[in-house]
Amino acid sequence: MSAMCDYYLAPDRATATVRPTAVRDRSKPLRGAPVFDVVEITWVDPSGSLGSLVAAIKNVPFSDDLVETVTLYPPPEGVPETEEEWLALPEDSPYLDGPQIDELPASARDVLAEIEDSRLLEVVRRWTMDPLCPSCDGDDVLDLVQELVALAKAGQGERRIALLLVDPGLAIHY
Repeated sequence: MSAMCDYYLAPDRATATVRPTAVRDRSKPLRGAPVFDVVEITWVDPSGSLGSLVAAIKNVPFSDDLVETVTLYPPPEGVPETEEEWLALPEDSPYLDGPQIDELPASARDVLAEIEDSRLLEVVRRWTMDPLCPSCDGDDVLDLVQELVALAKAGQGERRIALLLVDPGLAIHY
């Protein structure tokens, strides 16, 4: 997956989905929308690349269930159930082209938040060797991991980490 991704903190699911088509950019807050703590990434999707980072941190083999997200938007309760319903969707339906907002599990947040600084270089080295870590370049990856760790630490407690996937070619199928 090469989607544009924003990992951001929101106090709850309702706030995470406010203005779902708006990019979460702290430097350009949108009128009437919350200001989020954000890490913008173009290649770290939750089930693949982020899952392989979690595996590198935990020093376990990668598996698809390391980072299981919950879809918040478009609302799962509105998903078309038949082929006819899918075909009847308007061209601009978020069910067809996104965006998609998922909530990351607390377990992934906590794994990132609890990594010790002394292990960061080892984790980055291990992660960059993983085929699910495309476009990995040592210094950039270290900076990225440090940003994700800082976001996860800020998100511990009651705050949630959400993920906004913005990719015009992204077809969402439940």
